[in-house]
Amino acid sequence: MFEGFQPFAIKTQSDPDVTIHGLKSGDSSSAAPPLLLIHGFPQTRHIWHRVAPQLLDKYTVILIDIRGYGESSKPDELSAYAKSAMARDCVAVMDALGFVDSFYVCAHDRGARVAHKLCVDFPDRIRKAILLDICPTLAMYEKTDFEFAKAYYHWFFLIQDEPLPEMLISARPREMTETFMGSRQLGGLQIFDPVCFDAYVKNMEDLAAVHAMCQDYRAAATLDLEEAKEDLKNGRLLRCPLLVLWGKHGVIEKCFDAVKEWQDVTEPGITVQGNSVDSGHYIPEHAPQEVVSAIVDFFK
Repeated sequence: MFEGFQPFAIKTQSDPDVTIHGLKSGDSSSAAPPLLLIHGFPQTRHIWHRVAPQLLDKYTVILIDIRGYGESSKPDELSAYAKSAMARDCVAVMDALGFVDSFYVCAHDRGARVAHKLCVDFPDRIRKAILLDICPTLAMYEKTDFEFAKAYYHWFFLIQDEPLPEMLISARPREMTETFMGSRQLGGLQIFDPVCFDAYVKNMEDLAAVHAMCQDYRAAATLDLEEAKEDLKNGRLLRCPLLVLWGKHGVIEKCFDAVKEWQDVTEPGITVQGNSVDSGHYIPEHAPQEVVSAIVDFFK
């Protein structure tokens, strides 16, 4: 599925120890610009299997499992899942791979929230960013209405105190994954490669991963909101050109003005572009050509 990619495992933190697993294309002599791809919930780096192979002639492509997901470490405590901590993982990985200057990033869902914080905390490291099917976390919570709450019920389910969501998910992990992912995607489960979908189910079958994913959402509703408010208070805004894509058949299209929301957290004068694509939530798997074209056209 990822022919030509080499696996890596990079320790990014101690106490608790965190190791990020991923894949890298090319070899050490490649001069192609680095591109970091970051997945979302409840997925793994497998979401890029229809995108990454089409980029190998133009970029050195790095795919990671973010902490709490896939093969990467799953620390227990809530603070480990602040997006600032997860952003530091990204920088540590890129440093360890030898990309100590700036790089491109394209990210989906939870990974795009990591990428948002990455752009804010490490502005000199990000050349340009593409974010898929999200608005800023703070804006989405502050503007929650009935339609959003009904569609994104998982935002409010997963943040409940341990062990309620962990217990309910772990009772029927495959059915939970099928129901959740099928309901969010135009075309249902048919758009997913079976090998990839099995990897997502494996996440849900791992109690440590389920707890980590719940902690990810709990952090988003607490620590990440606090950090976002502090960033805005102190004028810490995005400073890199930004492209946002969202599914025409999803919640962002229905409930938010995505381009305006991102302009509100970006420094004046910095380009913010965006448009919907003919997809549900899982854009890299449902509309991979749209993602590839956006990367090639925007990352110039």
